[in-house]
Amino acid sequence: MIPDIPTLEALAVVLEQPEHLSLQRLALTPPEPTDVIVDIEWSGISTGTERLLWSGQMPEFPGMGYPLVPGYESVGRVIFAGAESGLSVGQRVFVPGARCYGEVRGLFGGAASRIVAPASRLLPVAENFGEQAVLLTLAATAYHAIAGATVELIVGHGVLGRLLARIAALDAATPPVVWETNPARHSGADGYGYNVMSPDDDPRRDYRCICDMSGDATILDRLVARLARGGEIVLAGFYHAPVAFTFPPAFMREARFRIAAEFQPADLAAVQALLDSGRLSLDGLITHRVAATDAASAYRTAFGDPTCLKMILDWRNLS
Repeated sequence: MIPDIPTLEALAVVLEQPEHLSLQRLALTPPEPTDVIVDIEWSGISTGTERLLWSGQMPEFPGMGYPLVPGYESVGRVIFAGAESGLSVGQRVFVPGARCYGEVRGLFGGAASRIVAPASRLLPVAENFGEQAVLLTLAATAYHAIAGATVELIVGHGVLGRLLARIAALDAATPPVVWETNPARHSGADGYGYNVMSPDDDPRRDYRCICDMSGDATILDRLVARLARGGEIVLAGFYHAPVAFTFPPAFMREARFRIAAEFQPADLAAVQALLDSGRLSLDGLITHRVAATDAASAYRTAFGDPTCLKMILDWRNLS
């Protein structure tokens, strides 16, 4: 037994089956020398992949199944560091998930008051970020989606779309346009150099790069119709249904398609540099905060309230 090891149990959000969520106390897997134990302070609720887990629409992949602990946007402090972990007690870290709950699956496993995880998976974060640190990997995902391209049209003005728009506007000669069908989400672009509108109000048919954050598998024909010849469509959402398009219009435009997946370490480093320099801001993106004890209502609000951009659960004092 490793001396001075903290209690190996946690309160965790458990999706027992689609749309059935509870807060349960779970035993945690003992740490290895390369692991750390983290007391979670805040965790974000993803309205993309976590919504699919909640609704039961997540496509099958290895490890998929219920019951599960969701969450991959968590921030907390190291309270125990294995001898080979390379981290220190007291450090604040970003937690992209954990698999430490025995027979309960960790998909993605960050929505708990305490986690055990390999130190190599965690990211030390600056103290000044506070709760906004839950947004770091979303910002890195947005940066990765751009991949050096000049994005002219962004589809969707949720939290990921806003991050992408803020990044795309930094060095653009012409601000990007953002499509949003929900009028409740048209606000929030002030001061960031981009324009939000309904697709019906946009006359352009010559976009050279369109980035779709909507997750709508039926949208490609509408986007192809807005492309310039040789233009590119970046699929940066997560699509639970097959994605298809009508070939002749895409052929006539010689359209290109690219899929943006997970961020890489270089993307995260670039985002941290933008934040440190003050060029990129995470302000105004966390709109709802509740105690983790109200997780069931928080998930419903996150998925059902269009004014909710990012819901975070507060785990402090619950471990």
